[in-house]
Amino acid sequence: MELKSGLSAFVTGGASGIGKALCIALAQKGIFVTVVDFSEDKGKEVATLVQKENLKFHSGLKFPSAIFIKCDVTNKEQVAAAFEKHVEVYGGLDICINCAGIATSVPFQKDQTDGSRTWRHAVNVNLVGVIDCTHRAIKIMEAAKKPGVIINMGSSAGLYPMITDPIYSSTKGGVVMFTRALAPYRRKGIRVNVLCPEFVRTDMGEKVDSRFIDIMGGYISMDAMIQGTFELITDESKAGSCLWITNRRGLEYWPTPAEEAKYLLPSSKTRKRISSSVIPSTVKIPQSIEKVIVHTLSHNFRSATCVVRAPLKLPIKPGHVLLKIIYAGVNASDVNFSSGSYFSGSKEEISSRLPFDAGFEGVGLIAAVGDGVKNLKVGTPAAVMTFGSYAEFSLVPAKHILPVARPDPEVVAMLTSGLTASIALEKSAQMESGKTVLVTAAAGGTGQFAVQLAKIAGNKVVATCGGKDKAILLKDLGVDRVIDYREESIKNVLKKEFPKGVDIVYESVGGDMFDTCFNALAVYGRMVVIGMISQYQGENGWKPRNYTGLCEKLLTKSQTVAGFFLVQYAHLWQQHLDNLVHLFSVGKLKVAIDPKSFVGVQSVADAVEYLHSGKSVGKVVVCIDPSFSQQTAKL
Repeated sequence: MELKSGLSAFVTGGASGIGKALCIALAQKGIFVTVVDFSEDKGKEVATLVQKENLKFHSGLKFPSAIFIKCDVTNKEQVAAAFEKHVEVYGGLDICINCAGIATSVPFQKDQTDGSRTWRHAVNVNLVGVIDCTHRAIKIMEAAKKPGVIINMGSSAGLYPMITDPIYSSTKGGVVMFTRALAPYRRKGIRVNVLCPEFVRTDMGEKVDSRFIDIMGGYISMDAMIQGTFELITDESKAGSCLWITNRRGLEYWPTPAEEAKYLLPSSKTRKRISSSVIPSTVKIPQSIEKVIVHTLSHNFRSATCVVRAPLKLPIKPGHVLLKIIYAGVNASDVNFSSGSYFSGSKEEISSRLPFDAGFEGVGLIAAVGDGVKNLKVGTPAAVMTFGSYAEFSLVPAKHILPVARPDPEVVAMLTSGLTASIALEKSAQMESGKTVLVTAAAGGTGQFAVQLAKIAGNKVVATCGGKDKAILLKDLGVDRVIDYREESIKNVLKKEFPKGVDIVYESVGGDMFDTCFNALAVYGRMVVIGMISQYQGENGWKPRNYTGLCEKLLTKSQTVAGFFLVQYAHLWQQHLDNLVHLFSVGKLKVAIDPKSFVGVQSVADAVEYLHSGKSVGKVVVCIDPSFSQQTAKL
């Protein structure tokens, strides 16, 4: 909602403190204000100040640009009358800000009363009053069928406990959860958000021990409060949002997307919509298909593979699905697969399994289903992460099908690359907010996701790359410090600009890069190794490397080095994929697809070599069937 002259706002607790500051700030935008408070003298004074500010925007009005209404927010009759008066004067309601709040007059631990004038009263003012005012504001906005915004005043004490006043803390916690639970009203054009500051210099805030205030970084400025409130009003993407304000961290939304991902599940409607989505098209099932197979073990993908035409076995096995592959993703580890590194046993035992199908990931349309397959229909867009995606069609057990909204190249990027970043940062890196995160090969398929997810989680992000085009991409993705190793020394930059080290390293290069990053790891730091592309294509293939003194370094700084292999987290794939698609669909996540075109199964070897050339920017994707790709629009 644009803050423009002529809107009207209803502000409880408007006679002093934060409420007063917001009333005046709204008036400076030409907004009509109803000042609601129990203090009559102070309330009328604020209304007068608002009218003076409004004279800059309005003249010759037949109604006052500001009114004061004396109201006890615990009295439902007075609250109802106050809202009725506002609508009567201004003809509607655009903004409602619930600022009225009190601390308990007697410490809970020492309260010997029944609480009717102490803690029960605080609950009624801080929580019940907010619920009542929010409910009435929503009803008015619904009846008018016009957009509206409600801002509830929470507190940092509602996010983490304030042991000196458990009642205040519990009421503000209630306000936070109440507000977040109202996010669905956004569908009706009504957005309800909550502001959670630490201590502000108000009559209530000045009663807190000054030593404690200093430890917390001092009082929050009133300008920061106004900025936060206006952000929640004007940003149309914020609904059910909680904005935490501190001097230590600035303005930050709580919880972070990474924290939300731990408990959020797609709604039943979303799951049903995705699984039942069908793209109108005619998929002809051929008698034979082209596919890439590994016929000899070698780290040289081109030498190890070939394209063959193989008969398509029909009918479809029970419990299986035939997937028409439209896009397949290219990964650095394709060369490990072709050399047999991902199979257990001796080289002779692995060789005995030849030939085997290549390709880790793909998206397409379900072309046929076998007996016993439920909830999957022909034409349903789906993703798959099993061997055999470098093919025109792939026969897959139905349990391995990941329903998606559309079979787009961006979805391919979210599979091995996106899921590795999402799950590894959560599970192996145990990423929180407020940390410094270093991502190597950051402009590649998985690096692009790692930098964005780390940034979304509220971290400072440092990224390495090689080349100006890659550096430009990373800056566009929001990276705080891009280190182009062709222009400057990664080691020197880390040592000079991050003397205390980085908290998390997301490492995929290996070799000397591993050494550089590990030496830059901070005390308690966590390093997650998701690959080592620099070691995959040596003269003799992937060879282990010695890291002298690794254990001693880990011990002296309480550090952790963790490996991550996506296959072992299959139970989290759908959940994290849904979250990535959601972030992409709402514009919080960008997906870079390398612009170089690779079309058809015959181009797979070229694509793998291109990826290992170091020239790629973003995810390298092979379009297996361009005729189908032209029929599908991007997400």
